[in-house]
Formats: sequence, C-alpha cells, structure tokens
Amino acid sequence: MNLLLFITATLVLGIALEGPLARLRIPWSAGLVVVGFVASEVVTGLGGDIGLRWDAVHDIVFFVLLPVLVFEAALNLDVGHLRRNLPMILVLAVPLLLLSTVIIAGLLRVGIGPGFPWMAALFTGAILSATDPVAVLAMFRTMGVSPRLAVLVDGESLFNDATAIVLAGLLLAMAAGGGASMSVAGATLEFLRVFLGGLGVGALVGGMLLVLFRVTAEPAARVGLTVSGAFLAFALAEGVLHLSGVMAVLAAGLLAAVGLDARREVSRLAHESWGVMGHLANGAVFLLMGATITLDMFSDRWLAMAMGIGAALVARGAVVFAGVPLMNRVPGVEPVPAAHRAVLYWGGLRGAVTIALALSIPLEHPWWYTAQATAYGVVLFTLFVQAPTMPLLLRRLKA
Repeated sequence: MNLLLFITATLVLGIALEGPLARLRIPWSAGLVVVGFVASEVVTGLGGDIGLRWDAVHDIVFFVLLPVLVFEAALNLDVGHLRRNLPMILVLAVPLLLLSTVIIAGLLRVGIGPGFPWMAALFTGAILSATDPVAVLAMFRTMGVSPRLAVLVDGESLFNDATAIVLAGLLLAMAAGGGASMSVAGATLEFLRVFLGGLGVGALVGGMLLVLFRVTAEPAARVGLTVSGAFLAFALAEGVLHLSGVMAVLAAGLLAAVGLDARREVSRLAHESWGVMGHLANGAVFLLMGATITLDMFSDRWLAMAMGIGAALVARGAVVFAGVPLMNRVPGVEPVPAAHRAVLYWGGLRGAVTIALALSIPLEHPWWYTAQATAYGVVLFTLFVQAPTMPLLLRRLKA
C-alpha cells in the first residue's frame, strides 16, 4: 500500500471518529495514534505493505506537514498580545529551551548509559523541549482562560518549536560528521546564521505578501497567496539558501497575520482555511506516530521512555519555576503569576513537532530507535496523562 494512500484512508477514519472521541473526552490526537497503530498492524498482518520508508516519511513530514503546522500557528497568533509578551516568550523559546535541552540530555546520558552518546542525548533533549499547545488551547477556548495565558502558551510553543527544529537539524548535521567537526563557537555561529537567516527570508516573503494583498481584491486569491507564500518561504530558505525553512515560515506567517487582520472577510476565510489544513496536518503526524509504534518499543526501550518522561518533567520545571520568576524581576516585563506558571508547566505538552523530528532521524545513526522510542514515550504520556488532567488543573486554579 502506498504511504500517501495509508495516511489519507486512516485520516478519513480518524475524522469520522472525532465526534465520538470528543463525547468520550478522549483527545483526538490520542485516538489517531491508536487508529494509526491498529491500521498498520492490520495491513501488515494481512501481508500488506503501507510503504513506511524513512525517506518517504521524512519528506512528507518535513516538506509538507511542518510548514503547514508552523504557518497556521503563526497566522492564528494574536499579534497584539504577542507584541506585549514578546520578551517573556522569546526567553522561554530560546535560552530556556537551550537550558531544557541540556538538562534533558544530561539526565538521559546518565540514565540510559554510555550506549546513548552525547550527541544523541542532546538531539533528544532538543526535540523533547518543543511544546505543542493544540489540545490545551482547545480547552482554553471552552473554559474561558485569560487571553494572556493563551498567548503565552501558544507563543512559546510557536517560537520554541522553530528553535528546536533549527537546533535538532544542527545536531543531526554534527552527528553525521562525527560530532567533532565543529567547535562550540562554530556551532553557535552556525545556529545564529541558520536561525536569523531564516527569519530574514521569511520577512522578505511576508513583505511580498503584504504588497500583493494590496493589489489582489479577491478573498480566495489572497488566501491562495498565503499558501504559496508559506511554501515559497520554506523552499527558498531550506532548499536554496540552506537556512531554516521553519523560521522563514514563522516570520512570513506573522507578517501575513498582520496584513490579514485589517481585512475582516479575508481574515475570516484565511483562518478557517488554514485551520482546516493545520487540523489535517496535525492529524497526519499523529497517524504516522501510531503507524511507526511497535509493541517491542515498550519491552525493549521502556527504561529510555521512563527516563525521557522524568527528564522532560524535570527540565520543564526548571524552565517554568526557575526561569520565569527570574524574568518576572526584569523591568518592563509583565510578571507571570503563580497560577499561570502552573498551567505553563503542566500544559507544556509534546506533540506534532516532537513526533516529526523523531521521524526525521536517519536510520544510519545507531541510536535512532532509542531516541524515537524516548520521544514517543513522552508524547504518549502527555496525550494520555497531561492532556486529560488539564481541565482539572484549570478549574482548580481558575487561571
């Protein structure tokens, strides 16, 4: 069976189950993992082949699904609230993400042992530091959570996803070169080049979109421009200039949001269209996770999974309960209250980006299976433990 056919067929089934899952209060993403797993087991058990090859999965996830997820999140971010909370969000998304990466890497290296090299531990730390607020934000809308808390969760996720993707790509490149081909200073400069260069490309594409919005009157055409702009930014940065395609999509999406906000009819159509595309892309990622899960993971890599869950919780605690209070003391930064910090901690779910990066590990690395299993363990914990218990926390804290 062709992989694209498998994704499409299971996604149709997953969409049909969305209503019943909601009535049972089961997160849709959790249901999709189960659908993907069961469907792949049935097909392979009957002697079929779903076409699950590393290169095909990598290309679908990295070149199709990630740009959609990032642009949709950027387009739906409240730009006004983002601007007011940008210092806190940027600190959470860059220096504190790097801190989280190091903490997770250190704990995994000690817990799993010398068979899990430092480069593998750092890569795993980076992908486990990327948060996914999709399930949490849906709860926020139904429970009337404050707009500031929503933009803190959403903004941190958007920017730290982009940072984690850039960092993970750099670490994979270093791992491919044996890990010793680049000094710390060289790695830092390369990170900044890829990160800031991607932002620059995205700003150019986003500026182009703002100009085209002025000369294009048809709402559907303007929405079409956003789709073209998202993939143009990614392809130009990633494929031509070897910069961060995700950072380019992020910058283009934020500028497109600014341009569309002044055009109510276009803005509504764009948000609805991108909402559907983002929903489907998010679902496809979780289906792929389910399809690539094996029962052997839980027997062979249970320790790595447990260590990953513990390390992720410890690192998140350091970021939220140590890093955020320090930022609260900075002049001009609006403090984040204790109740909001508790939500930021438990609401730091891992989802689509963590899965996408786990699926992107080349099979030539002997540690790929351990890293992927660790990431899957953490995502499963957030889907089946953290996400279902978030409403209880929100009601208790009245955030």
